[in-house]
Amino acid sequence: MKKCKIPEATINRLSIYSRFLELEELNGVVTVSSNEIAKKIGITPAQVRRDLAYFGEFGTRGVGYNVKDLKENIMRILGLHKRWNIALIGAGNLGRALINYKGFSERGFDIVAVFDNNPNKIGKIIRDKKILDIKRDLEKTVKEFNINLAIVAVTAINAQEVVDDLVKAGIKGIINFAPISISVPSDVIIRRVDLASQLEVLTFNIQNKNLYSK
Repeated sequence: MKKCKIPEATINRLSIYSRFLELEELNGVVTVSSNEIAKKIGITPAQVRRDLAYFGEFGTRGVGYNVKDLKENIMRILGLHKRWNIALIGAGNLGRALINYKGFSERGFDIVAVFDNNPNKIGKIIRDKKILDIKRDLEKTVKEFNINLAIVAVTAINAQEVVDDLVKAGIKGIINFAPISISVPSDVIIRRVDLASQLEVLTFNIQNKNLYSK
């Protein structure tokens, strides 16, 4: 891989490429061109080639890319050649929905521990996972299960404190569903997922489609 800053948009597209290639492999497709990838995804062939060029040379001119090899290379680039253990913080409605989402496991992400601070929830079972006390059990559980990632599904008022506890426990990658910006040290990566904000982008675009499309 080249030593350079990779645009975040490129990383997002790599994930899309990997899913496309998985489907092609399941359908028995052996080789695929940048034109075919671009057409299915809705970008230009040049963009596909630029994205892949950040990480090496994968295709053969005039032939295209071997579907299986390209998929495996992209999965390795994304770190999906191994499984990742995840801690879920928050056993409310959103947390329960996330636990039941099969897509995580299919992509190599295993929710191995669930935490909450509500005495009425601690000790109960969700999908064979006992809800643990975040204050009492977090650090030892992170070490025991070698947890690298965490999903925060708590209220905005509690989110910063929860993230502080995760950082202290050694977590380096966090997905935050709370509708608030969170501060973390420079060696910790945090991504905010705001579903309401995404819906607002959709409503803006629908409402103003004619106004701003000229």
